[in-house]
Amino acid sequence: MSGAVLVAVAAAIGNMLQGWDNATIAGAVLYIKKEFKLESEPTIEGLIVAMSLIGATCITTCSGGISDWLGRRPMLIISSVFYFLSGLVMIWSPNVYVLLTARLLDGFGIGLAVTLVPVYISETAPPEIRGLLNTLPQFTGSIGMFLSYCMVFGMSLSESPNWRLMLGVLSIPSLVYFVLAVFFLPESPRWLVSKGRMDEAKRVLQRLRNREDVAGEMALLVEGLGVGGETTIEEYIIGPATDVVEDEDISAEKDQIKLYGPEAGQSWVARPVIEHGNSIGLATRHGSMLSQSGGQGLVDPVVTLFGSVHEKLPGQGNVIPNFGSMFSVGGNQARNEEWDEENVAIEGEDYAHDGAANDSDDNLHSPLISRQETGTDKDIVPAAHGSLASLRQGSLMQSTTGEQISSTGIGGGWQLAYKWSEKENQDGKKEGGFKRIYLHQENVLGSRRGSIVSLPGADVPAEGEYVQASALVSQAALYSEELVKQHPVGPAMVHPAETAKGPSWHDLYEPGVKHALLVGVGIQILQQFSGINGVLYYTPQILEQAGVGVLLSNLGLSSTSASLLISGITTLLMLPSIAVAMRLMDLAGRRSLLLNTLPVLIISLVVLVIGSVVKMGSVVHASISTVSVVLYFCFFVMGFGPIPNILCSEIFPTRVRGICIAICALTFWIGDIIVTYSLPVLLKSVGLAGVFGMYAVVCVIAWLFVFLKVPETKGMPLEVITEFFAVGAKQVAAAKDN
Repeated sequence: MSGAVLVAVAAAIGNMLQGWDNATIAGAVLYIKKEFKLESEPTIEGLIVAMSLIGATCITTCSGGISDWLGRRPMLIISSVFYFLSGLVMIWSPNVYVLLTARLLDGFGIGLAVTLVPVYISETAPPEIRGLLNTLPQFTGSIGMFLSYCMVFGMSLSESPNWRLMLGVLSIPSLVYFVLAVFFLPESPRWLVSKGRMDEAKRVLQRLRNREDVAGEMALLVEGLGVGGETTIEEYIIGPATDVVEDEDISAEKDQIKLYGPEAGQSWVARPVIEHGNSIGLATRHGSMLSQSGGQGLVDPVVTLFGSVHEKLPGQGNVIPNFGSMFSVGGNQARNEEWDEENVAIEGEDYAHDGAANDSDDNLHSPLISRQETGTDKDIVPAAHGSLASLRQGSLMQSTTGEQISSTGIGGGWQLAYKWSEKENQDGKKEGGFKRIYLHQENVLGSRRGSIVSLPGADVPAEGEYVQASALVSQAALYSEELVKQHPVGPAMVHPAETAKGPSWHDLYEPGVKHALLVGVGIQILQQFSGINGVLYYTPQILEQAGVGVLLSNLGLSSTSASLLISGITTLLMLPSIAVAMRLMDLAGRRSLLLNTLPVLIISLVVLVIGSVVKMGSVVHASISTVSVVLYFCFFVMGFGPIPNILCSEIFPTRVRGICIAICALTFWIGDIIVTYSLPVLLKSVGLAGVFGMYAVVCVIAWLFVFLKVPETKGMPLEVITEFFAVGAKQVAAAKDN
């Protein structure tokens, strides 16, 4: 995974430049107002600082749609250009108006980086370490602030500090960022797939994953193109084919799917769970997805659906860690090895294929999903593009009714499978189509004494062992009913370039997207009003009361230099906490970190309120306040700092991810502006105790919001996350209708 890690580190430099700029302007404004004589014009002084916020807010309104059109990488390149130009203009700035223009350009760069870097990292990172990599922007931002404070502090020690040089230095790291964005960063593979550029997407994935076989993930990215659609949750019991299952809820032999292992004599059967003759979901199974989504009162069904995936029994490993490494294609393996693009292109003449006239990828010659020559035309083996010669590394599941399924691992213990199914219509004619299945092991085990599905060379499971698995089943994203009517034999699959539509505002009204927007916008609002700006504003005063200022003045530092050094020390304290958060993000999870760090923020703010109201000794007051501020900073950057942006980059479908992330980012910047400019007014009206009291109340509301509405997304593929939101949102709607 080193490829994905290096790409994420390079992309996160955009956030380092944001942190660098925030710290630099905080120090430089002290000298700017002296040169331009702004002591009597606080509005202009405030505007110099705030112009970057205004620029970021303006650019955010259109960044999402443009990134869906141009791509993620070009927007990061444009961001680096804005950073570079702003640095050049700031180092020149003959008057305050040119400086304001430079700050506006700087805001454009900041807005693009803050909005799109988390999206880019989420779309390139593997699910298992996506949280860690998406915490990098917070980490690099804090590093940028610390390095900038060190630079400005060093310059402040000179006889005549040059604020133009302070601000203009930004051009140097931004030039490095530009070079990396142009020559090192690849385009997001999900964006490439959405434009039908399959060959490019495959090459990028191979580079990011450091392996040749990326068939499963390619198929997953194709499935992520859909928005909405009907999805059901089904349950399977997987066990040895020789077992006799007496459970009434397990389906008859005609409905079961046989799983063939890599060694002779090893086979298992997946039996759908039924009730009264009908296939049911998971409503009757303890620990399963649907049963957990039903009845926890006020808790959102989406939250409990996600929670059911992450719950584990004590000592339980993953019984089905990767079908791709467990199953071979069996008797068809030799023939699969002989497939090549030319032969498949001939086979696929009856289907829509990649060589269409409007195809955006000229190098493609084979259908995205092709049929296999079998005894009957009904037997179909779908294969993701690029895996035709290596389908043997996937898996083949063949049902007793002649259905065949191809399965590949897609990360986080999930498997992607396709099933060709047929049914009779009203005229008695058979209609068929692909069903997409996201398969995941459930938490209820039978008499399990070992791994049900063993790796090659492992012992054959003893009789009576079985495992419960759950599946999200829906129509394949590239399935076309019109093509089925034209070509009744074989899969009617079309190339993404023919079906992938641009982002549409209508898609935002899909239940799953609306539900995700509620979570994303809500957590961004609560983050901004949780008090981070107020505590940052008050920190120098707190540390001054603690005697730090006196100590530094005794060392011969001016008040300005002492203030900068204090801010640098405060930033330095954040780095170890962010490093801990990076480690825990994919272990404990996003939701767990929020639920455990928010109470510390509440306690810290309450202590600050008490310290402002209750009279106590100056030393005691300074000590308690300092500890509270340090704890607040450390636990904020572990949870409420990075997680809102991480969640917002994960929970939206590919087609509308740019628009939705722009809406969430716009909420972030508007909230930032409101909090920043309301703080002085609130301090005058309700005092410090009142302000911190309000922040504490917001943190309590935030904890309740996270507990009731924010699901756990760790380790799950992005496409599965959006599918869960769609299923949960429709459950909520159905419950309201009933």
